[in-house]
Amino acid sequence: MVRIEVVDIEKPEGVEVIIGQGNFSIFTVDDLARALLTAVPGIKFGIAMNEAKPQLTRFTGNDKELEELAAKNAVKIGAGHVFVILMRNAFPINVLNTVKNHPAVAMVYGASENPFQVIVAETDLGRSVLGVVDGKAANKIETEEQRKERRELVEKIGYTIH
Repeated sequence: MVRIEVVDIEKPEGVEVIIGQGNFSIFTVDDLARALLTAVPGIKFGIAMNEAKPQLTRFTGNDKELEELAAKNAVKIGAGHVFVILMRNAFPINVLNTVKNHPAVAMVYGASENPFQVIVAETDLGRSVLGVVDGKAANKIETEEQRKERRELVEKIGYTIH
């Protein structure tokens, strides 16, 4: 028997989230924290990772609020070896390669500032992430004006296309 659950990720407005899965959480949670610190000067973050044995959530970071929320969200997800990163002063694009290239990271499910949900399956053995829902579904194609606004915003935040 499999039970499916939708877990809403709790985070303040403007906070980015990255959800992934790895292994060796006793080491990985601190190592990913060091990697984030060196990836973006001024980053504020909390990271939590569920350990299958001894069935607890390990957490760290440099922002107490984000650490506590990352741990709370990881416990709600409940799947072994899943990690939750919550961050300010950085975009996922700034850290995703750093996170994905860590030897203990198996995959990243998603990364966004949007409202975020995790779809979890539960069996007799435990819980597993099936996927994520990242914001609302697109329902139209951008206009030329919206395209211009998008490119102006990208340039404003430092990512220029010429």
